[in-house]
Amino acid sequence: MLVRWMIEFAPIVVSLVQKSYATGGERSPTAAIQDVHGLLQWISPAAAPSSSRADFEQEKRHQQQLAAYHRETQLKLAAMQRETALKLPEIHKILESWPLRLYPSQILESQVGQSFQPLRIFLAPPQVQFDQLHRSKQPHLNIETCLAEGLRTFLNQHYSLQSPVRPTEFLAGAWESKRFHSESSIKALFGMLKSEPTLILESEIDGDCLNFRIAYWGVAQESYYYKTIARLPYRKQIQDAVKARALAWKQTRDQLIALGVDETEINQIGGDNVENLKLLEKEENWKAKGIDTTQLSFNYSVSRADVEQFCHFLVDCHCLVAAWIADIYHLIYRDIPPLLPELLPRLTERLKESDLVGAIATGYQQVYQALEEERRYWLPELALQLAQSLLHLPSRAWSQEQIEISLQAWLELHKIPLLPGEDPLQAMRPALTPADRAYLEQLKSCWAALGNEQRALQVQDMLDQIGGSVADPAHPGTPLLLLPSGDRPGRKLTHHLEKITVFSTLTGYCGKPSALAVGGHGQILVSADQDNRIKVWDIATGQLITTLSGHTQAVSSVAISLDGQWVASSSPHCPKGNLKIWHLPTGRLVYSSAGHHKPVRLVAIAADNRTLISASHKVKLWHLPANNSGQDFSIERFCTLWHTAPVSTALLSPQGQWLVSGSTNGKIKLWNPHTGEPLRTLQGHQGPVTGLQMSSDGQTLISSSADQTIKFWDLKTGNVQRILKGHTGSVNAIALSADGQWLVSGSADQTIKIWHGLTGELFHTLRGHSASVSAIALTPDQQTLISGSADHTIKIWRVVI
Repeated sequence: MLVRWMIEFAPIVVSLVQKSYATGGERSPTAAIQDVHGLLQWISPAAAPSSSRADFEQEKRHQQQLAAYHRETQLKLAAMQRETALKLPEIHKILESWPLRLYPSQILESQVGQSFQPLRIFLAPPQVQFDQLHRSKQPHLNIETCLAEGLRTFLNQHYSLQSPVRPTEFLAGAWESKRFHSESSIKALFGMLKSEPTLILESEIDGDCLNFRIAYWGVAQESYYYKTIARLPYRKQIQDAVKARALAWKQTRDQLIALGVDETEINQIGGDNVENLKLLEKEENWKAKGIDTTQLSFNYSVSRADVEQFCHFLVDCHCLVAAWIADIYHLIYRDIPPLLPELLPRLTERLKESDLVGAIATGYQQVYQALEEERRYWLPELALQLAQSLLHLPSRAWSQEQIEISLQAWLELHKIPLLPGEDPLQAMRPALTPADRAYLEQLKSCWAALGNEQRALQVQDMLDQIGGSVADPAHPGTPLLLLPSGDRPGRKLTHHLEKITVFSTLTGYCGKPSALAVGGHGQILVSADQDNRIKVWDIATGQLITTLSGHTQAVSSVAISLDGQWVASSSPHCPKGNLKIWHLPTGRLVYSSAGHHKPVRLVAIAADNRTLISASHKVKLWHLPANNSGQDFSIERFCTLWHTAPVSTALLSPQGQWLVSGSTNGKIKLWNPHTGEPLRTLQGHQGPVTGLQMSSDGQTLISSSADQTIKFWDLKTGNVQRILKGHTGSVNAIALSADGQWLVSGSADQTIKIWHGLTGELFHTLRGHSASVSAIALTPDQQTLISGSADHTIKIWRVVI
């Protein structure tokens, strides 16, 4: 049996050896052959003596087969040796220009199995001889270490490898900085890593300047981009730091002289500032007499602090460019809006006079133009966002240019030709609707910040012109359906969904709204937050009705009955009293108990207004009292269901025949809520289950997950009917319209997507939140969508005409 097993195993050995070569293994063909020889010798006939003539003949046949496999193995390995020998000169030639300390296989294998590739960033630092610039006894500054630490800190904060939205992988120290630069190294990298999205930040000293270049390619691009994007006068910047230090010393010296301190004593403690100040005063004196001092060499004494200041400037340059390219990569391949405009004010504090800022603004403009066909609906807002972020810079021309680009994009989007000499604001007026209110408000803010009051007043007049209406023009006084019923395919339906906009924004949260629920026949919204309170809102007006207090820790889940009588909540951080129930008409807390031995993560109230669901590692079902007065309140537990992992979501089917629960281990369980009998386990998600919805007939279950997918399940068979993919982050919440035709999902990628509930077709994407969307709710009349986000807001969305 052992020989037979080895005969079957021999081809696998050959396959493994082949794989070793295919993945760049370090073992030689000779060593691999020796390994196989050793393996074959180990299973020699002596190891398994025969006990009969039949066994002898069988072993003889096996040995013949083994010999044949042996010869086949030798032939295959010989062919591999031949192929490798033919390729060795080419491989050696590539490796002569290979600029990394990592082998290609180490980079390529690191992304196997990942659903999306992060942008990989390499640093090729300059070789600056700072010891030639300053005569300090302090140790010389290692510019590569300084750059790597600064860039690492920035990327970990905004573009970390663990980010589900804009991941990047920074491989500091991978570049052989002393040997390789320029085109040959970039070409060698691209030849081996063209399947991997890559950014190389390269800087090189050229005389008194530093050339800052980037090399970039996206996923499976046919060519790479390599260009010098800025030429930085690094010697001048260091010298300017010396002069600034000398002037500061002059101010200190004058203050000491005014106090009566002897000037000789002052100069003794002034260090190199004394000589630097003398040189500076001489230079300024000669300038005043008309001498061109740029032709002279002043031997200023540079300190480590001056060099550090330049390094901080260089770090900002690298962060700026890394964020710019990361934004472009995630915008093109994942539809993620840029983050850099929000970061520009801090990043450009030391770069105000740098050409880099202008290059970044121009770069965004070029990217927007390239994306015009695919994402033309984004362009006006994206350009205006960039204009706002550039407002703090000394030159207002960059902001002005982005505003003009935004207006032009808006007009083109609405198919309005701009005649020569025509005012774009006037050209916009005939096409304006209340849906443009948010854009106009942003435009007015930009004009006001630029000091152009006339333009700001013009935009205010346009705001007054459009007013704001959510009424159906065919039936005045009747709100438009956010998600229309009936079959309305094609452009007409898409045009309707494009009119969905933020009607109002509820603010005042100290953290992300962790849960939302609609009740009171669709008129009341309850929201939970990390401020330990539950807020009750009037959906129609957006006004706060009341605040329910009683929790001492963050509230994780909240529910309201359809009739608006009961509000339930849970707090997993408070082991005692973490399940609470309020009688909403009176605002009284009528129940507070642990309810569970482990933290309660979820509460829900079924459509019958009588069944409360609470969940930890167990799911418990409770009867709420029929008495709606809230007097003599008591609840009765009638069923307990066991999970092996924390339950994150649960619901009762419309007819009450099934209870469905989803947990953090990715499993979904179906139960008989009357007997507690487990009926079925659904497995397929690769991450925690975050939301559940069910069709009105109770036959189809919809689940969302942190694995970025939405699944449709046939509850009779347990099979997956459909998988929706489109989000690039965890799908945190889903809501199904009352007629079952529309599914709305909110994600960590900051978007809200509207899908057709019957076909799974993605119809529209809403953007308005600046952080992860954590909660979603729909009103039963399908006129209002409500979303909560980690940006500390709740937004109410409606169709505005």
